[in-house]
This record gives sequence, C-alpha cells and structure tokens, in this order.
Amino acid sequence: MEYRSFGDTYIIRLNRGEEILSALTEFCRKEQIRLGSVEALGAADHAVIGLYDVAARQYHKHAFDEPMEITSLLGNISTKDGEIYLHLHINLCREDMSVIGGHLNECRISATCEMFVRRLEGTVERRLDAEETGLNLYRFL
Repeated sequence: MEYRSFGDTYIIRLNRGEEILSALTEFCRKEQIRLGSVEALGAADHAVIGLYDVAARQYHKHAFDEPMEITSLLGNISTKDGEIYLHLHINLCREDMSVIGGHLNECRISATCEMFVRRLEGTVERRLDAEETGLNLYRFL
C-alpha cells in the first residue's frame, strides 16, 4: 500500500495480493481515522460478497475466484466497541460482462486498487440492533 494525503482526503494504492478490508483497517488504525467515507475501483481475483436476509437474520455469502474488475466500491468507516468498523459494498464485473455485487466480506487485489478515503472529524459508534434487524447500526450520542 502507498498513500498520500490532500487535506481531509487520502489517495491510496493497494497492490497485487493485498486484501482490501485488512489493508484498509490497518490504514485507519495507523492514521487514526475513526469516521470517514470510502470509494474505489480496481481489479480483483478473489472476493467474498454477501446479502443480508433481515427476516432470517443471516448473511448469504458467495465466493468468487476469477478475474474481476472492481467497477464500484463504496462504504463508510465508523467504530464498534471503540474499534474500526468498515461497512463496504462492491460491484464486480466478470469476464462475460455480468456484474455481481453486495456486502464486501473479503477481496484480494489482482493488479491494483485506487481508493479515496475521506476523513471526517468525530466518531459515530455502532450498536447491535438485536430487536428489529440484527445489524450493527449507527448510534448517535
């Protein structure tokens, strides 16, 4: 990973073999980013994406091991129990030009990933909404 900051925005390049979630979490720890937004594009050869079924309260995950373009990666940075919490969604274009997408659980870079991270001042903590959704939702204090 290499990066530079410009005001409140970081421009990041992830390299071949890096995993997006682990690299971004480590970056946020190093730069002490506890709230922000993320956008990226690039290329991947392994991804695990999911869809949350609210009624069943479970994720349906699917792994993809093939050449894919990251046509859109969007999300946010917050905290849960004081630790970095990433919430990212991704769209991936396959060789046949079909697009798959969902909640990002894992993604390994095959060539490069160009990412913008915008730091916001403050903290937004998440809490488990055990009653209605089973999701970790923003908790505004």
